[in-house]
Amino acid sequence: MAPFSLISAAVGLVGRSFSFSSFSGTPFRCTSIFSVNINPVKSLTSQTSGPPKRPLNGYMRYVMQQKPVVMRQNPELKSVDMIRKIAQQWRTMSPEQKKPFQDASIQAREQFKVDLQRYQALLTPAQLQQQAVEKKQRLAKRKAIRKKRELTSLGKPKRPRSAFNIFMSEHFEEARGATTQAKMKSLLEDWRNLFSHQKQVYTQLAVDDKIRYKNEMKSWEDHMVEIGREDLVREQTLSTRKTAAVKAARAKKTKSKTAKKTARTSKKSVQNTTKSSSAKPARKGSTSKKT
Repeated sequence: MAPFSLISAAVGLVGRSFSFSSFSGTPFRCTSIFSVNINPVKSLTSQTSGPPKRPLNGYMRYVMQQKPVVMRQNPELKSVDMIRKIAQQWRTMSPEQKKPFQDASIQAREQFKVDLQRYQALLTPAQLQQQAVEKKQRLAKRKAIRKKRELTSLGKPKRPRSAFNIFMSEHFEEARGATTQAKMKSLLEDWRNLFSHQKQVYTQLAVDDKIRYKNEMKSWEDHMVEIGREDLVREQTLSTRKTAAVKAARAKKTKSKTAKKTARTSKKSVQNTTKSSSAKPARKGSTSKKT
């Protein structure tokens, strides 16, 4: 009996020999001898590398369908302009025109739920826990990105640069090395070889930048408090402002108490003076009567 490897090689040779030209001259190639039914839906039982992908919504389905069409009609159009053009088409479509894409999205979403349940059923408790941790990390990363974009749009000042960062930004272009990492390494070596008086220039620039950051942050945080965005103000600043407010309130209260006490003392003094002045004539009158 022939070895299995020889049989496989023979079958492959026969399959390749079926590549020939038809009578009309059009090339024809038979890719397989046997008829095989292939399921277009990938089974999740074989997807051990990761979970199923989330389905596209109706709009993204329309974009994926129209992208090659618009590309053929406008080959010189940039990707950004092409997406903008497709988005404009989507906005002008009627609900009936959008319905097929939205219905396909709903069906894909239902299939995704089934596929996800099948996938999760194959995972161990440790893998499920790992997925939960990764999901938490992704959400935290997205939240940090959104917050950074918000702070940038609100004009938050840039953090102060260190002396080495200022040195590196000034000499990065002429630094040795072909890659960014190599240039940074060479700049670090140059920085370490500088004399103290040479570093002093960048140290002073860093001090000035720190003062700039402190002043700009104070103005920015005051503005954030004015517009009701105290959630963006640093905890240290809030604590300092709260302490200052408490001290001011105490000073105001003490001042008010002192003013009230002074007023009462003055009033009492005036009353005593009035009584004494009104009592003196009475005594004179009584003395004359006795006489």
